[in-house]
Amino acid sequence: MLSDLLRGRLVRLAAQDAERDAATLARWSWDSEFQRLIDSDAARPQTAKFYAADVARRAERENGFPFNIHTLDGDRLIGFTSIWVINGASGEGRVGIGIGERANWGRGYGTDALQVLLGYAFAELNLARVSLETFAENTRAIRSYQKAGFTLEGVQREWARRDGRRGDVVVMSILQEEYRHDENI
Repeated sequence: MLSDLLRGRLVRLAAQDAERDAATLARWSWDSEFQRLIDSDAARPQTAKFYAADVARRAERENGFPFNIHTLDGDRLIGFTSIWVINGASGEGRVGIGIGERANWGRGYGTDALQVLLGYAFAELNLARVSLETFAENTRAIRSYQKAGFTLEGVQREWARRDGRRGDVVVMSILQEEYRHDENI
């Protein structure tokens, strides 16, 4: 059953709903630290109207599979995640994730969501390899990615510029044969 495929120990992945979710996504955009952790673009608050259009636009991309992250306890929207099929012929995908509310950071939700997303990527999309990039200073995310089974591939030195300083970006990946849902949690 698809619903079982999209369910973890702490969270479930759900389809994004532009009208229902836009106000929550807009509220998260007012947290500049959150914005700076998930994107290299300049942090800036957005409106619910912007996010409604953004969610609708992302749903139309054929190579993208966006999901919202909901807690199993209380069915609260706490974040979002996506997987993009970068090269279908070679089975290459890339993931991104964000947990919006600071109260939910460091509680295992992101790791669980990644485990669910990887199960979907390898079982449903038949990908062979999934990669991601994150800022080297985002040590909490790096630990979560390692718990989910990702391995460090390399560092893009001084890739980002923030606050007048250059910072590194970490590249990580996991191969289909390395993925073991029960072992990685």
